[in-house]
Amino acid sequence: MLKGIDPLLTPDLLKVLAEMGHGDEIVIADANFTAASLAADKPLLHLAGAGVARAVEAVLSLLPIDQDVAQPIAYMQVSHQPEGWRSALQRHVIQSMAEQGHAQENQVAAVERFAFYDRVKQAYAIVLTSELQPYGNFILKKGVICEPLAG
Repeated sequence: MLKGIDPLLTPDLLKVLAEMGHGDEIVIADANFTAASLAADKPLLHLAGAGVARAVEAVLSLLPIDQDVAQPIAYMQVSHQPEGWRSALQRHVIQSMAEQGHAQENQVAAVERFAFYDRVKQAYAIVLTSELQPYGNFILKKGVICEPLAG
């Protein structure tokens, strides 16, 4: 254990978060996600017993969100629902991110299921949780922590 670091963050996940560069993306996925097939060439980390909301909270306790793009956070749009519809889990995660100052609602994009899979193929890593609510999948784009530019 380390002081000030969320105990949900495993050594392997901490290593991945530290390795990621500006613009790299990490996927936080539900238990039904096709993680093994999509993670053939990237780290696949398991957070057994944790849900998506808790995993996103833990990751965002250390990961800066990219402020240089309009929508640095994406979630899988629920199939067969009207545009803009969100599950209870999706609403909760988005609201929590806003309340904690990580991202506002307009910085979060719904992505159609198969387009989401295509984007996951470009991600740096996938974190598979035990979340049972379907479509509980988020992508977080890493930003930077920096000193102000000297002029």
